[in-house]
This record gives sequence, C-alpha cells and structure tokens, in this order.
Amino acid sequence: MTMIVGLIAALALAQTSSPAVIPDEAALAPIIAERDAVLFTTMFDRCDPAALADLVTDDLEFYHDRGGLTATRAAFVTDYARGCEARKAPDAWRSRRELVPGTMKVYAIPGIGAVEEATHLFYERQGEGPETLVGRARFSMLWRLEDGHWRLARAFSIDHAAASTDAP
Repeated sequence: MTMIVGLIAALALAQTSSPAVIPDEAALAPIIAERDAVLFTTMFDRCDPAALADLVTDDLEFYHDRGGLTATRAAFVTDYARGCEARKAPDAWRSRRELVPGTMKVYAIPGIGAVEEATHLFYERQGEGPETLVGRARFSMLWRLEDGHWRLARAFSIDHAAASTDAP
C-alpha cells in the first residue's frame, strides 16, 4: 500500500507544471510595459471582449477602492462587454487611460510572474466632444506567466482622486 501511495505521489509531481522561469527585473520591465499597454488599449480603445478574456487568468481577482471585488474572468469580461455596448451610442461617455511616465515599477515574483505598480490618469469625453482630465489612481497588478503567456491575475486599483495638476 505504501508503494502505491508513493507511486501516485510521484506521478502527480511529474504531471505538475514546473514553475515559470521569470526574467530578471531589467528584462522584465519592457515585457510588463508592453502587457500593460495591450491590456489598457484593449479595455479603453478596442472594445474586444474575446481579446480581454485572453489577457486575464481564469481565477482573476480585480479589487477596486470604489467598486469592490470583481472575481473571475467571466464576471470581469461580462462587465466589460456591457460597457462596450453602452459606448456604441453616439452621445456615450468614452474614457482614455494614460500611464504617468516614470511611475511604473516592476518586481519579479519567482516562479509566478511579476508585480507592476504605477499611477495613471483618466480622461473622458462625451460623444465626439472635448476630452477632459477627470481623475488619477494608483494600481498594483500581478501578471502571471502561464504557458508562455503573461496574463493579469490580480489587480488592485486604488487611491482614485479627482484630477490635479499638482502631481500625478
């Protein structure tokens, strides 16, 4: 019996995927900057739920200091798709996100991926009207390396405040 349990344990270990090999932080920063740009371009410019679904993990958790917790990829993508539909109206509000230069920091998480921290600004316009800077926030995101693909696994969107010209 002990031999069977040992064999089952050995087989289970052999079938588990090995931890992701994460580049050092210098090599990691441009990778995460590119993933950040793709994520936010998809969310704010493209309105492509299928593309967004591919950018996040199945067990995504998104924490927002105003909206609470959105758990799971399905809930996140469904909320996003609903927003995309609303943006089709000619007088709908449209948003744009801009990363504040010099605020991004990337930290390797061995065997998992990387944490990105930064500040971003938000702009809004109604229909084709003028764009206005409306707010700023900080964020931390855990990017997980899964089968060679970087996907958002955890996000903390915090410190939302009205726009200020004083500091990002």
